[in-house]
Amino acid sequence: MCGQEYTQLQKHSRDTEIHLMEKKLWGGRFSDSLSEITEKLTVSVQYDSRLYRQDIRGSRAHASMLASIGVLSPDELSAILSGLDRVEREIEEGSFQFSAKLEDVHMNIESRLTQLIGDAGKKLHTARSRNDQITLDMRLYVRDECDEIAGLLCDLIGRLTAHASEQIDVMMPGYTHMQIAQPVRLSHHLLAHAWALSRDLTRIDAAYAAADICPLGAGALAGVNYPTDRDFVRRELGFDSITLNSMDSVSDRDYLLDFLYACAMIGLHLSRFCEELVLWSGFEFGFIRLGDNVTTGSSIMPQKKNPDIAELVRGKSGRLVGDLVTLLTVMKGLPLTYNRDLQEDKEPLFDAADTAEISLLGVTEMMKNITFKKERMEAAARRGYSTATDLADYLALKGVPFRSAHEIVGSIVAFCERENRDFFALGLDDLAKFSPVFDGDAVALLSPQGSTERKLSAGSTSRKEVLRQIAVLTEMIDARLKKEKC
Repeated sequence: MCGQEYTQLQKHSRDTEIHLMEKKLWGGRFSDSLSEITEKLTVSVQYDSRLYRQDIRGSRAHASMLASIGVLSPDELSAILSGLDRVEREIEEGSFQFSAKLEDVHMNIESRLTQLIGDAGKKLHTARSRNDQITLDMRLYVRDECDEIAGLLCDLIGRLTAHASEQIDVMMPGYTHMQIAQPVRLSHHLLAHAWALSRDLTRIDAAYAAADICPLGAGALAGVNYPTDRDFVRRELGFDSITLNSMDSVSDRDYLLDFLYACAMIGLHLSRFCEELVLWSGFEFGFIRLGDNVTTGSSIMPQKKNPDIAELVRGKSGRLVGDLVTLLTVMKGLPLTYNRDLQEDKEPLFDAADTAEISLLGVTEMMKNITFKKERMEAAARRGYSTATDLADYLALKGVPFRSAHEIVGSIVAFCERENRDFFALGLDDLAKFSPVFDGDAVALLSPQGSTERKLSAGSTSRKEVLRQIAVLTEMIDARLKKEKC
């Protein structure tokens, strides 16, 4: 055979191989090929290919189960497992060519497996459907992402708790309506965000639990005609339980909505914190300095140092809310069981996971590179009549009805505004003009420094209560890390 003939034979062989690979695995009853627009609408491999690890993990468990009930011989099982190993290596090394003609990650992997090992690969899909296969993959994916996000939440909570411990005695103004309200400890303020994130951790745990139910074995919708051992697959994949209704198994996406809601709440909480970081880093507040490695400059104004990470995370929170609304809208009108609309569940899922993770990483990085300006914060706490409530409470404890005490102190504030007097420098003579109940000990109440220690209620901004919060959060994170190591 001459070189040209050999080259043509090779090309023919390659073309035949590609044709066979791209032949629809469901195409037995079809005579016409799909139109171009149908191909474009139905293909999902451009984004669901990222499920390859979960898909291969599920296929390994399924093949092992099929061998345990006699559907696969030991040799066939061995060939399938080694073939899946090779497919996974090819994908991770970048030599695997995903084909849009094969629509999705499942068919691409199965086609390549069959190409590698022959007829044994064609047996892998026995007793399962793409309907239960995809929800298995996505449940595995959600579990993996929940673990990742939980770790990032723990990192950020730990970082905030560490700052709270280091800044335990730094005072700052607390705000309502963005107006100075009462003095608080900076540590107390930071821990407020840590507690919100701890609830996000609870929601992520709940999303994990919702996903931790194995659907494989439900088939297309009605079950399968084989004596499969679903509990075998559950154990192989580490699921807590199996789904108990095959129709619900393939149509349920509640676990995705739980995950998307948890991510949306993470975005919301980070956005609120980032809004404060943007304000605090500005000249008008000047409460913090963000490091050069977490800020950017201006192309025209050389003096600028912009808190871009905080602004971007604040902006990305809208995407997380949108991802949740997208899937809620997809799901709201679907009849049982599987509908192709559910192909739209993957992009918001992947986007939410990616966005939540990079947002958490961004805020944690800012917390590693932040300086709190103690003097500026404490000076701000001495503005805006921040201890006026302390004066009103003083009068109430002396027997003055609180509403009357409120009015008296309001008159003192009005006097200071009218006469341009420093509220925090008032003496006993000044206070006595408004009520004879004021005694010498009332003057000390004007200072913000002691205000936090007069807060006696549980969960308050007093030093004792802040230390208790730090201890509870630290114990929670330590216990979680210890459990993960076990």
